[in-house]
Amino acid sequence: MTDERLVVRCQLGERDAFAELVRAWHDPIWSYVRRMLPPAVTDDVAQEVWVAVLRGLPRLRDPARFTPWLFTIARRAVTNRLREEYARPEEPLSDVASPDAVAEVLDRAELAGALSALPPREREILILFYLQDLSLETCAEICAVPIGTVKSRLNRARRLLRDALVQKGYSW
Repeated sequence: MTDERLVVRCQLGERDAFAELVRAWHDPIWSYVRRMLPPAVTDDVAQEVWVAVLRGLPRLRDPARFTPWLFTIARRAVTNRLREEYARPEEPLSDVASPDAVAEVLDRAELAGALSALPPREREILILFYLQDLSLETCAEICAVPIGTVKSRLNRARRLLRDALVQKGYSW
């Protein structure tokens, strides 16, 4: 069933349709949030996204635009959390490293580290375009910028990521 039909069913009050939407889109939303924010807040922010979706679905005028609308909500939730994080004073680093839930291959960890070190705008566009497989037009709609801006951010993000990986010893 298409997202458009599921949205219409949700707007008509069918709870099963919302559950299907969540099943279909939870992993992509969680993945986007996880790549934009620290792991400790990922689940909370993803939950905030779904609460906002549930509240906002009745007002969605064009069900065919569900995907950009959903990622726009996720982007706002991430932005709000980043604002909160930036407003807090930095805590001193402890000597104990936090254990990671899953041991990752070194190359993947290096890539994830380089990605997380990018500025938020560039990191966001790489995640939306490459990891979420969204079109340039959809990325532009989600970020509320012209397509040309998406292209320039994508170009800058690629360059920054490449430079970070070259500094870590990877050849390009």
